[in-house]
Amino acid sequence: MGGLALLWGSAFLWIKLALDSGLTPFHIAFVRSALGSAVLLVLARGARQRLPRDRGTWGHLVVAALFCNALPFLLFGIGERTVDSGLAGVLHATTPLWSVLISTLIGTERTMHPVRLGGLLLGFAGTLVIFAPWEASGLLSGGALALLGASASYAVGFAYMGSRLTGRGTAPLALSAAQLVAATALGVPALLADGTAHVDLGPRVVLAVTVLGICSTGFTFYLSYRLIADEGATSTATIGYLLPVVSVALGAIVLDEELGLRVIAGAAVVLTGVAATRWRTRPSSPARAADRAGLGSVRK
Repeated sequence: MGGLALLWGSAFLWIKLALDSGLTPFHIAFVRSALGSAVLLVLARGARQRLPRDRGTWGHLVVAALFCNALPFLLFGIGERTVDSGLAGVLHATTPLWSVLISTLIGTERTMHPVRLGGLLLGFAGTLVIFAPWEASGLLSGGALALLGASASYAVGFAYMGSRLTGRGTAPLALSAAQLVAATALGVPALLADGTAHVDLGPRVVLAVTVLGICSTGFTFYLSYRLIADEGATSTATIGYLLPVVSVALGAIVLDEELGLRVIAGAAVVLTGVAATRWRTRPSSPARAADRAGLGSVRK
């Protein structure tokens, strides 16, 4: 869990370093998807898991790749042009809040318990505290909104994957590899339009995008599946609480970033709200408990 949190939470640092070295958000999104898919393809082949072959599954994979990979990868790059990497990790923690909101709007969350509703409102209140639009020094900007958009896009992608891609008979590792292949393909037109003539491939930028793609994308997918298998989906989900801590710590240590007291307080409120949205009533029967456990694993 510690290794996964470090790899996943450090993604925001590598994005910032790549941007500072001259890469554009389009470059970063494409290379990240390409390297991540290469890692997963090798792992899937080693596990003898075959990629899906039917057109229907690939059609769903393209949609999932758009919302869960290509678009958020691009928006994180756009956002971190003007926002610190630590704050990017904090805003990424709002993804579960968007997930609860979307599931409520589309009807998959049929009953909203007061505790979960309170957590949802509390989480978005914490986000408002972070932005502080009422202050001249507030953080509300185009970059910050792009980061929020990336978190919301993840939530849309997760909901779509849960309703369209689970239970289709393809092994999870191969399905993830295929999804990143689709995300790589989606990034090609944007990459060609953006151009590569002005890119200076120095050691720093090569290191940043290599670690971002191989470790913070490819191996992160793999470790997530391993952890779910070993510890369960509920334990794995607690990684989300560690990502902002990792991103803030690395931003402060490596990039000398500073987060004010208001941002730290807002982050604490957001994480408290996220914890409340994960509240569940105790199942009334063993059969219901088993059913919920299965659904939790699928959604994760």
